[in-house]
Amino acid sequence: MKPLTAEEKHIIIDKGTEAPFTGKYCNYKEAGTYLCRQCGEPLYRSADKFDSGCGWPSFDDEIAGAVARHPDPDGRRTEIVCARCGGHLGHVFKGERFTPKDTRHCVNSVSVEFEPAAAQTETAIFAGGCFWGVEHLMQQQEGVKTVESGYIGGTVENPTYEQVCAKTTGHAEAVRVEFDPSVVPYEELVKLFFEIHDPTQRDGQGPDLGPQYRSEIFYTTPQQKAVAEKLIAELKTKGYDVATALTPASTFWPAEERHQDYYLRQGTQPYCHRRTKRF
Repeated sequence: MKPLTAEEKHIIIDKGTEAPFTGKYCNYKEAGTYLCRQCGEPLYRSADKFDSGCGWPSFDDEIAGAVARHPDPDGRRTEIVCARCGGHLGHVFKGERFTPKDTRHCVNSVSVEFEPAAAQTETAIFAGGCFWGVEHLMQQQEGVKTVESGYIGGTVENPTYEQVCAKTTGHAEAVRVEFDPSVVPYEELVKLFFEIHDPTQRDGQGPDLGPQYRSEIFYTTPQQKAVAEKLIAELKTKGYDVATALTPASTFWPAEERHQDYYLRQGTQPYCHRRTKRF
């Protein structure tokens, strides 16, 4: 059991009630799980929380087996407690028709604590000309966590910028994108990629010529490959002679520090990358 403050003891042990509209979680909307403040048992999922306007956190369902019900001594209401430790949570009501489940768990904020949902991220790797510009425009996309410039697709380990520019390593300048798929699906990132560079130009982008500036998607899962194939087919039906290659991702070698966040540090805009509507 966790130590409780005097206020927490008053509500959780002595079955008190916090004032309406004062609790921390009354209007809380983050994704995650609500745990018993006293023992840490998971009680409610954020997906089951709704705004009832009553002044206390409201849930129309609980995690199976986590909440026990007991009639109040006066028989007028039904108390809800943590099934593991018996800590008082609040009361449950039926028949109010707030949600299709027709149930409202009216819970004191003091009786629970919140555990945020673990951030889910995926990795995407794109090559579309000079990595400075691709990096800069990918960084503007909501849901993108990090973008790192680097090299991929060649045979030389730990390549330098000078080696890649010599066109003897087989590597392409590329960016590795860490993103939250619940905010921006992979398909949207691929569409962005196809709209911030010219996917019909071979071995170059604008004035930057050479195989290191080729257009290529390095997929990390079969699902990513399928998405990219679908969008390439869509572009071809629109009349684009797509040159973009699809390749399984190999080792990504981060570029030198001077190439990271280049345009952000320079305070300028890309010279050969801009968004053009294609979808």
